[in-house]
Amino acid sequence: MKPRYMLCSVLLVLPGLAQAAETLCMQKEKDIQHEIQMAQQHDNQRRVNGLERALTEVRASCTDAKLKAAHQERIEAKQKEVAEREQDLKEAKEKGDKDKIAKRERKLQEERDELKQLQAAPW
Repeated sequence: MKPRYMLCSVLLVLPGLAQAAETLCMQKEKDIQHEIQMAQQHDNQRRVNGLERALTEVRASCTDAKLKAAHQERIEAKQKEVAEREQDLKEAKEKGDKDKIAKRERKLQEERDELKQLQAAPW
């Protein structure tokens, strides 16, 4: 393979390798920086200040293990909420109140959707 073609091949592969090596903390830092830019564009200085504090905290103490543990805790809390909504729906069905049944079904679906979103997120 000619050197210039090999160089092109390497340049095409490098971004993928860099992205794969990116940690959850690095991604979180990027997300916060993006939020800071959005807040600055909307002249929301209070939000900028809060996000800058969050960015400082992420840079100081973020670890992938901490992010994963916190995410798992949120998932478990949401699973508990889903179970409670299922119980509420069961009780409403036992009473036979159609309005309450519809309301409970709607709330249960909202909780399930939130759980799916949490489970799909990287942290």
